[in-house]
Amino acid sequence: MSRARIVLWLSLTLRSARSLCRARFMEGQSQGPPNPAAMENGTQPCGEERPPEAQETTVTEGAAKIAFPSANEVFYNPVQEFNRDLTCAVITEFARIQLGAKGIQIKVPGEKDVQKVVVDLSEQEEDKAELKESPNLAPGDQPRTAAVGEICEEGLRVLEGLAASGLRSIRFAREVPGLQFVVANDASARAVDLIRRNVQLNDVAHLVQPSQADARMLMYQHQKASERFDVIDLDPYGSPAPFLDAAVQAVSEGGLLCVTCTDMAVLAGNSGETCYSKYGAMALKSRACHEMALRIVLHSLDLRANCYQRFVVPLLSISADFYVRVFVRVFTGQAKVKASASKQALVFQCVGCGAFHLQRLGKASGASGGRVKFSAACGPPVAPECEHCGQRHQLGGPLWAEPLHDLDFVGHVLEAVSANPSRFHTAERIRGVLSVITEELPDVPLYYTLDQLSSTVHCSTPSLLQLRSALLHAGFRVSISHACKNAVKTDAPSSALWDIMRCWEKECPVKRERLSETSPAFRILSVEPRLQANFTIRDDANPSSRQRGLKRFQANPEANWGPRPRARPGGKAAGEAMEERRRLLQNKRKEPAEDPAQQAARLKTFPCKRFKEGTCQRGDQCCYSHSPPTSKVTTEATPSDCQNSPGPGAAAGPGVD
Repeated sequence: MSRARIVLWLSLTLRSARSLCRARFMEGQSQGPPNPAAMENGTQPCGEERPPEAQETTVTEGAAKIAFPSANEVFYNPVQEFNRDLTCAVITEFARIQLGAKGIQIKVPGEKDVQKVVVDLSEQEEDKAELKESPNLAPGDQPRTAAVGEICEEGLRVLEGLAASGLRSIRFAREVPGLQFVVANDASARAVDLIRRNVQLNDVAHLVQPSQADARMLMYQHQKASERFDVIDLDPYGSPAPFLDAAVQAVSEGGLLCVTCTDMAVLAGNSGETCYSKYGAMALKSRACHEMALRIVLHSLDLRANCYQRFVVPLLSISADFYVRVFVRVFTGQAKVKASASKQALVFQCVGCGAFHLQRLGKASGASGGRVKFSAACGPPVAPECEHCGQRHQLGGPLWAEPLHDLDFVGHVLEAVSANPSRFHTAERIRGVLSVITEELPDVPLYYTLDQLSSTVHCSTPSLLQLRSALLHAGFRVSISHACKNAVKTDAPSSALWDIMRCWEKECPVKRERLSETSPAFRILSVEPRLQANFTIRDDANPSSRQRGLKRFQANPEANWGPRPRARPGGKAAGEAMEERRRLLQNKRKEPAEDPAQQAARLKTFPCKRFKEGTCQRGDQCCYSHSPPTSKVTTEATPSDCQNSPGPGAAAGPGVD
């Protein structure tokens, strides 16, 4: 065989071998679908598949057990456990109200036995309890009950619009009694597959219905009164603004709408124009920014509901960790909608001292025959310049100016959680936060902070008890706020607050010569107080929640305490790459500090222009060089005008004007 034929035969043999290997590889690929966990990592399965235990992570929270891809940790955030626990408690009490009107009693695990010991029943209530427990009653006289995990035909219809792994929906099914069904919806096919697996894992397929759809389209399809949901839960990544219009139409009459907002940077005033585009209100940078965020969200909900002759009634509004959470009921009524304008207000806030005033958008007044007359409000409540410091005002809002909570409902939730503390892992924190809410002044929007008042006049800070006692001695009401541990929520006017701070400054004097005559501190302290403050500690100045040592304000338990990164292809690998990029780009705009010796040596490389002109009087002490250039290259590299500093941080010398 010739040499050319041998080469041709070898090439054909190798080509056929490659074709056979490629065909066998394609057959192995077509035997089954790709592994979802491997796709989360951005890789395709190659060779033998890893065991499921190495690809998934199982988390137990409450009564639910959830399996989710360990490659994408965005499916579970342990920080939100308080949010989920509180939501289960609120929906349970809402179910108690709704089903109680239909003659149905709910049975919460562990609640009945505990209440027998804790609750002190009156004689009449004891008689009623004995009658209910008496076995001699006819079966038809027994009250209907709804237990956890059972389908209640007249129960609540629940929708979780953005379910992710389905943890929240499964917890509803396993912990909240009186449910008819729960729709766990998500737009991601991968998330819906995960929901189906978790539903089977927890044996709640009879209650939880996985759904893959756009949450807005799903809610728009349930606008008919008979198809609306009794409870809608929205917990998106960032702003819920795109879903609010559909949500206020898809919730039933008197239904519960639960909304979470994690875009606190927008709601807290860092981007007022963005806040207006999303929520229809201008946010201000203020010490009371967290309560202002709650009121902006409630304003946005009420505004969108008003378009359909509906209005909202807040049950509970929480500012916690890195988000705000509101629970509202939605009702229909044209007459009540007319009063919505009088529930909104603009905020005038001084840029100097931080004093604020509220201006209602509308006015509701009584008319003849018991009627209510609605008209435009008169204002503004402030002069062009602040009466205390002479600075101008910023205009924010509109925002919700009515109470944030229904204190009766909050009391029922607090009582249920306190009587059954083993039901939730975060029961201690829920009890503390709700206790502070019951102590808040309901009719006083926004608040001042202790450090704000002290820093404005540049004086030492009094204790919170001293300031509260001074306000109580002056005849005003005062409380704290769950949104800020240093909050001073009071019905006292700003003039009274500054009088109290003037009296405190007399006890701890400020060096007036260090104050600028145009500063807010100088102008405030230059006025004599008309109110003589008494800082003697009063017993009622100490809140009951503080005396009982309740867990009122959460401390950050770990680093990077906040929302998880947005879900991205690649899962954990992408998250690790993002962390590495953050580490590399940290402080990229900050130049390292230059050593004085290095700075002097660097400046000596530049010739002194004034020495060339014969006008430099510094001699050897000049920071620039007085020696002639040694080469043409050095001359070309010399700056044409050394009057400008050659680098940041250079000391002023004879070559600098």
